[in-house]
Amino acid sequence: MLLKGERTFVVRDMGGFVAHINMPGWVKPKPGDHGHGPLAMVVESILHPGRLIAMHEHRNDEIISWVPEGVMRHEDRSKGRLVCDSDHLMVMNAGRGFWHSEETLASDPPLRMLQILVRPDAVDLEPGIQYGAMPGMTPNRWRHLVGPKGGDAPFFVRNRIDFFDIRLEADARVEFPFKHGHDLYFYVFSGAVLAGGQAFGEGEQGLLLSQERLTAEATSDCVMVAFLLDPRAPVTRQGTVADNRKIPPPVVIRLVKRWQGLKRLWRGK
Repeated sequence: MLLKGERTFVVRDMGGFVAHINMPGWVKPKPGDHGHGPLAMVVESILHPGRLIAMHEHRNDEIISWVPEGVMRHEDRSKGRLVCDSDHLMVMNAGRGFWHSEETLASDPPLRMLQILVRPDAVDLEPGIQYGAMPGMTPNRWRHLVGPKGGDAPFFVRNRIDFFDIRLEADARVEFPFKHGHDLYFYVFSGAVLAGGQAFGEGEQGLLLSQERLTAEATSDCVMVAFLLDPRAPVTRQGTVADNRKIPPPVVIRLVKRWQGLKRLWRGK
């Protein structure tokens, strides 16, 4: 069964920095965790020109920075200054501790990106950062960008999860990535698709828990990301952001989802 998550209601506006926080585990009818296996959250981040997020520390977070629109200027104490854009990807393996800052210059275009929080398989691993050019993109074909350490992807995280992106042309059909024993999660960054008999628009997400093939058909030009993850993989829940104590517990989200369902039922009368 394909589960659909609507555009997130968790939005933090910090003055020129807006974060739309998507919790894969909350897509389930009765959430027991805000994440799903190694995938803790997918944050759509918007940074206005001339905005600085000062130097801060992450611990036990694996952070994928994927930038299809704009420029994200990163600085850290080991690599110095790096620029992420539509041609360059960054993976920060925070481990036992990693400090960095992010900013846009006043002359930069508005930044809209995804910051993907992955739970590592152990605490306090060796910190490090990966940065480089991404493989070229072919329209209507999935691009494999990140996978488990030691795998075939050009970048890695330290758990059993794979990350893909795609640019679909209107009316194009494509099968989602598939791997035995892995669940599928996807997020529509822009445009719209049909999948499993349901429509998914910008900011909406899908979670497929069954071992079946799934096809997407673009109803407009579309940019999507997809994840294949092992829900039984060992994970640590000590990430600075990925498992922050301020995240509402599952019981609260169950009540919120019930209230949302009642409101939809009432509107349908």
